[in-house]
Amino acid sequence: MTALRPERESGTAYGQSSGDSYGGAGDQGTPYGQQPYGDPGAHGDWYGASTAATPAQGGYGTEGYGSERYGAQTYGTDAYQEPYAQQQPQPSRPEHAQPQQTYIPPPDDETVALRIADTAAAVGARSGGRSADSPDESPVGGRAARRKAAKRRHGRRGAGRPDPETTETESDAPTAPRSRLEARRQARARRPSAATLVSRALGEVFITTGVLMLLFVSYQLWWTNVRAHAQADKEASSLQNDWASGKRNPGSFEPGQGFALLHIPKLDVVVPIAEGISNKQVLDRGMVGHYGEGKLKTAMPDAKTGNFGLAGHRNTHGEPFRYINRLTPGDDIVVETQDKFFVYKMASVLPVTSPSNVTVLEPVPRGSGFTKPGRYITLTTCTPEFTSKYRLIVWGKMVEERPRSKGKPDALVS
Repeated sequence: MTALRPERESGTAYGQSSGDSYGGAGDQGTPYGQQPYGDPGAHGDWYGASTAATPAQGGYGTEGYGSERYGAQTYGTDAYQEPYAQQQPQPSRPEHAQPQQTYIPPPDDETVALRIADTAAAVGARSGGRSADSPDESPVGGRAARRKAAKRRHGRRGAGRPDPETTETESDAPTAPRSRLEARRQARARRPSAATLVSRALGEVFITTGVLMLLFVSYQLWWTNVRAHAQADKEASSLQNDWASGKRNPGSFEPGQGFALLHIPKLDVVVPIAEGISNKQVLDRGMVGHYGEGKLKTAMPDAKTGNFGLAGHRNTHGEPFRYINRLTPGDDIVVETQDKFFVYKMASVLPVTSPSNVTVLEPVPRGSGFTKPGRYITLTTCTPEFTSKYRLIVWGKMVEERPRSKGKPDALVS
């Protein structure tokens, strides 16, 4: 694209085809409406000689431009002759001389076409007060201005792309049923099938079952321990208070009644010992139970000879015997009663045995390594963890009997 130039000889751009616009309106603000090239009558001679040939055409001959409209009356004397004559002298020019060429600035980097400055004010003035950023306005100016306006509206990419969310094809539009039969068919098609209903019901059952199982596991592994620890601590405090006040006398005890405290210093275990091995009355309350009933009855700690057998949970419900498998020979096991401390040393362990192997509770327990009667202690619990398939057995031998009046034994002091 090239810029328009005023030096053409034919005069088609500014002489003939634009006679009405430049002659009638005057266009006083442009450099072509004024007379920068010659004498006051230069426009008259120039346009009269180079344009229309006959006066009958009206407005394009010698009279129209030379004498009346562009001559001395309008532009020569009153409006433009005197200011330009005072500023600088006008050199004379031959009648048919070419007009002097004006200075044309070099083309810019973007385009050589005429354009308006890309500003909001200029575009707003051209578009009637609206800015070029408005989406309903086409950009004014050359290609560079249009590109900039498009970038402002849509970004560098994606200009003019349709919105997929608002574009709806005819196939997506809902169509009304043609008859009642077709309407019933569509209703049946939208209705879920029996297989779908069954699968939904099974899914809800599985989800509900999973939630219930999760709640049960949480109850077993967490809440039972919390409750059992609270009950065991309460029983231990009550037992110690009775000992201090003298309300409880040594002797036989009722099932579920606490009568001693078991200390395992290595495992940091302090738990009450109650009579019996009932889950509801003893074990599930976080206490350790003494085998003291029926065929499984064992001796008490103060007996001269015998085996003091105890049972406790390894998991859940306080789990007092969870880590007894970590005991090694020589570790202390202390039984505290109302008037004495009985100190045992761990001697041996039976990792796995059948739940029906009651010989481990005999006065001289089988598998313990003991060969003659003595004062022993037996700890029994379930194994592996979280199951009750087998039993884990730990044995100890009494090494010290210490009255409470002499203070705590070294195993508890250290």
